Amino acid sequence: MNEQQFLNFLGLAMRAGKVKTGESVIITEVKKRRLKLVLIASDASESTKNNIINKCNSYQTPYRIVSNRNDLGDALGKGTRVNVGITDQGFAKKLMSMIDE
Repeated sequence: MNEQQFLNFLGLAMRAGKVKTGESVIITEVKKRRLKLVLIASDASESTKNNIINKCNSYQTPYRIVSNRNDLGDALGKGTRVNVGITDQGFAKKLMSMIDE
């Protein structure tokens, strides 16, 4: 995975309005089945990772562990972000292919 390309594409998704952030928002959106992909920072706390991963597994929402909180925040033009949800299927598929390659 070319991390810079991935982060640039994530920023594009943010500008398109297809991104949600914040643990409580992510969990609520997963329960409503509105998220197509959840990204979790590699440096998130174990309890946060476990909480979100368990919720994603329960609702069959794909997730990936990526980058770190500073890079995610910078890509979105925000402060540090530990978890990011993608609401658009097209963006989610492209991001997953970039991460998995």
